[in-house]
Amino acid sequence: MTTYNQLAGYRVNYLSTDPTLNSGNEGQVWYNSTTGKLRALVQIKSWAAGGNMGTARGFLGGAGTQTEGLGFGGYAAGNKNNTEEYNGSSWTAGGNLATARYSLGGCGIQTAGLAFGGYTTANSNATEEYDGSAWTAGGNLGTARYALAGGAGTQTAGLAIGGDQTRANLTEEYDGSAWTAGGNLNTLFPYAVGCGTQTAGLKIGGQTTATTEEYNGTSWAAGGNLGTARYQLGGTGLQTAALAFGGRIPTRVANTEQYDGAAWSNTANMATARGVLGGAGTLQAGLGFGGGTSDTTYVANTEEFTSSINVTTAAAWASGGNLATARRNIGGAGTQTAGLGFGGGDASNTSLYSATEEYNGSAWTAGGNMGTARTALSGCGIQTSGLAFGGYTTTNVTNTEEYDGSAWTSGGSLGTARRTVGGAGIQTAGLAFGGFTTTYVANTEEYDGSAWTAGGSLATARSGLGNAGIQTAGLGFGGYTGTNSNATEEYDGTSWTGGGNLNTARSGLSGAGTQTLALGFGGYTTGVTGATEEYNGTSWTTSTAMTTARRVLGGVGTQTAGLGFGGYIDGTGVLSATEEFTGAVTAAAASILTTS
Repeated sequence: MTTYNQLAGYRVNYLSTDPTLNSGNEGQVWYNSTTGKLRALVQIKSWAAGGNMGTARGFLGGAGTQTEGLGFGGYAAGNKNNTEEYNGSSWTAGGNLATARYSLGGCGIQTAGLAFGGYTTANSNATEEYDGSAWTAGGNLGTARYALAGGAGTQTAGLAIGGDQTRANLTEEYDGSAWTAGGNLNTLFPYAVGCGTQTAGLKIGGQTTATTEEYNGTSWAAGGNLGTARYQLGGTGLQTAALAFGGRIPTRVANTEQYDGAAWSNTANMATARGVLGGAGTLQAGLGFGGGTSDTTYVANTEEFTSSINVTTAAAWASGGNLATARRNIGGAGTQTAGLGFGGGDASNTSLYSATEEYNGSAWTAGGNMGTARTALSGCGIQTSGLAFGGYTTTNVTNTEEYDGSAWTSGGSLGTARRTVGGAGIQTAGLAFGGFTTTYVANTEEYDGSAWTAGGSLATARSGLGNAGIQTAGLGFGGYTGTNSNATEEYDGTSWTGGGNLNTARSGLSGAGTQTLALGFGGYTTGVTGATEEYNGTSWTTSTAMTTARRVLGGVGTQTAGLGFGGYIDGTGVLSATEEFTGAVTAAAASILTTS
């Protein structure tokens, strides 16, 4: 019988524990004597959702990488000149193209992109160069055309491949200022896709074919055929390591295939079947964005392709131990495994609570009662050194109390009595901002462990906002101004400045984490929501929603280990339910081959 040693030239290691796994271990096989299983490290390939584009569209150009992508031009109810830049989680607006157009080609990187050809009201030969903020005119294509296979290469060594029906075999090469004719493709198939470099380009598919052609800087030669013939597809990568995804056959498909320089093989499909989409990145880290799911429906969806030995465990909420006292508008402090919940009210906020509960990561136990029972208060700090301030009894209050892990004592009063106030920081360096008096307020106050002093005001007066961070790096987001808000503001210890907006405008939400790694969850839109978003210091991305939608809940912890508890569901009442958030985790994974 042939042995693994004879086949691979290696012996199967006999180990009592799995080895430390990294990219150098791919293909390694070993026997775990403790579990009695033969194991191997294999490559994992998958698509995952990224942040949506600001403008849904198809027939757009693409360039860059998965973490520094560029999308430009396109079509949706008219020609587009929009440019958007991707940072690995969200898109932001860049400088507009001078010529609005669709079915154009693109190549390069985010700070040195190239756009060429396309269709306005006629075929275009326009070329534009992007410097990371603005487009300027480059040398015109020799032949005006649309339906390009996209492009390959860089801003100073670009390749324009294919075109519409009568120009689908044309190739031109760009040197940073002018285009010159290259070798013609061997086939006439419009709406193909291209990738690679100027001297090692790749043309994939077309209307309707499975053919692939490879460019050597002078001429094209046949490569391996796609498994699924299609056109209007996306593609990225190199001549010897390419990715083709989506497209039409003529139905829209989600099919994804990878190329090794000789043959295509099927891999993980996209979540959304679509054509005329943009592409960027590499085989190992690809990006697909925009596109059309029908002739008239264009989408903003972004998907990220990963081909590695790593497995990403999705972010998730899981049930924790229930509060002893169900309540709404509860204050919070601490972490997921050492949390503190205090105060709050019943469904109508007529019965108010002074009860304090401490969380150990699985269950709540009673702590010392507050001196003043109240609802709609805020808090900060840790379980053994907490701070509670503001709120409502029969009127708005200024009361501040400090917790030492067993009992509360009075601290210095707030300058402005208010409820539904935001809070951040620690017991000796607290931050109170926004809230409601007889109207929505923007006031900020800073606590030094004994007294509150005025800080810089929020730009947007509001109550019921989410909060995170510390006194010198605070974060306030969402809230209510008379309507629900999606505004985010960042505090530097002196003043507030605007941050990236929440994707879902809402009030009565909660938050956790820091100014640059925050978590926002729950709240109220036109009804209660469990929507969860993560902030990276610039923008918010949508994450896994809470199991139980609710508003005016308590929240503490970090972006990767958050805690949400209590809250209110309209028509149902107050909650005692607790949920624990675990952020996405990426780790190398071993696959079980056989069991002894």
